[in-house]
Amino acid sequence: MKKNKSSSKTRFVQDSMGKIEVPYKALYGAQTQRAKINFPISGLKLPKEFINSIIIIKRSAAIVNFKLDKINLSQKNAIVKACDYLLKNDYKDEFPVDVFQTGSGTSTNMNVNEVISSVANSISKNKRKDIHPNDHVNMGQSSNDVIPTAVHISTVLLVNKTLIPELIEMEKVLLKKEREFKDILKIGRTHLQDATPMTLGQEFSGYKYLISKNIKRINNNKVFLYDLAQGGTAVGTGINTHKKFGKLIANEISNFTGVKFQESKNHFEAQSTQDGIVAFSGDIKALAVALSKIANDIRWLSSGPRSGLGEISIPSVQPGSSIMPGKVNPVICESMLQVCAQVISNDAAITLGGLGSYFELNLMLPLIAHNILFSISILSNSINVFNSKLLDGIKADKKKCEDYIEGSLAMCTSLAPVIGYDSAAEIAYEAYNSGKTIRQVLKDKKILSDKEISKILDPKSMIKPK
Repeated sequence: MKKNKSSSKTRFVQDSMGKIEVPYKALYGAQTQRAKINFPISGLKLPKEFINSIIIIKRSAAIVNFKLDKINLSQKNAIVKACDYLLKNDYKDEFPVDVFQTGSGTSTNMNVNEVISSVANSISKNKRKDIHPNDHVNMGQSSNDVIPTAVHISTVLLVNKTLIPELIEMEKVLLKKEREFKDILKIGRTHLQDATPMTLGQEFSGYKYLISKNIKRINNNKVFLYDLAQGGTAVGTGINTHKKFGKLIANEISNFTGVKFQESKNHFEAQSTQDGIVAFSGDIKALAVALSKIANDIRWLSSGPRSGLGEISIPSVQPGSSIMPGKVNPVICESMLQVCAQVISNDAAITLGGLGSYFELNLMLPLIAHNILFSISILSNSINVFNSKLLDGIKADKKKCEDYIEGSLAMCTSLAPVIGYDSAAEIAYEAYNSGKTIRQVLKDKKILSDKEISKILDPKSMIKPK
């Protein structure tokens, strides 16, 4: 065997462009090797979830092609066994194609075809090696319908497996805190200025409902990804495939995944655009914005501990400073905020990727696949950490919350219906200039009796409509 510059053994593999050297033990073939040479761009590889979705497509296609008498039983069994083997084992080194490759994802599709072909021939012990990457593994398919289909499948499966469960857990933890803090009175804030009283439980109820809405939105809108491009082949016409292929493979994919996927009603739309993913990425971005609001609020509410708001305390997970002993920072919040910023940026990339739809094909499919799956993955991981290392351990400082209420000038809001807006404003200005509380100014002026003052300035009376 010939050795290359790195002294590793190689073999020659033939494709339509001629012979090329491939690592001797590699399961992939010529087209994968050409892609490795052509696209040494980022070192980023398409994630396992995406590769597995293509493998699921190939598995399903083999079953359907056998039913349609396009391949024989031996070929079908070999391909299915190969796919099952790859799905159960980690062969990530066999899928080395860079994210930034041909816009259709043809290199990745052929990479998977080649690997499945090699494994299938090995499993079947077929010395003639008649499981061909194109003729059998890719039968009835094109990269132009495989890759958009894989984008939808991988996105739905990853959302169902990771993101939704983590969000449901966050919803539960926030509900727990809502109930735990239901009697903790605190000052509300608008424009970063003191506003009228509320409860800490009410504040957390807002966070809980925000997450509930995002769960509902994501679950409702992911159904648009159930439509699959598979069956349209090159441009949507279905050339070189059976007329029943699209419907049958959607059914087979559904049976395997447990998700009710279906053949797209219009293959020209399904292959020429990424409308569904662009819209769904917007939902993921909206979630990132919501999580940013929660993380920032908690960061501010826990600020201090002595010179900030300090209404709540958060778990200490690591030393916060290399120079200031005893300092503890809201690092979990900060990690979440960075993740959310990345997700929002990913959405911008996906949006621009959606603009890469020209005539019968979108030319940014690998970029879109990488970014949507990256967003879902890091959000899921971040939410898990946020739940376990931060939210569940939040505690309230009841006394500090009460002190802020008593000292707030916004307490004069409840005075306005009794003594008028202008008079209440005068009381507020005097309290501000004198450093006194609203209660103290009212007592000094003897405008109202002590009983009236206590009733009007009772924070509990301010947290709901009368």
